[in-house]
Amino acid sequence: MDFLTVVIVLAIGATVATMFLGLLAMSSGGSTDREFSTPLMWTRVGFQALTLILLVVAVLMR
Repeated sequence: MDFLTVVIVLAIGATVATMFLGLLAMSSGGSTDREFSTPLMWTRVGFQALTLILLVVAVLMR
């Protein structure tokens, strides 16, 4: 595996991990939900954007 593939896999893993953390925060409800749901959502969106950018770069380099 080349370096770009490893970085893409890590970005996908970070996206999935952040999504599950957000789901856990929402399922707990109360103050935890209010405190963490929005920041985790924006973090997930950032990781998704990073992943898409890396995938485009990988396709263009091919």
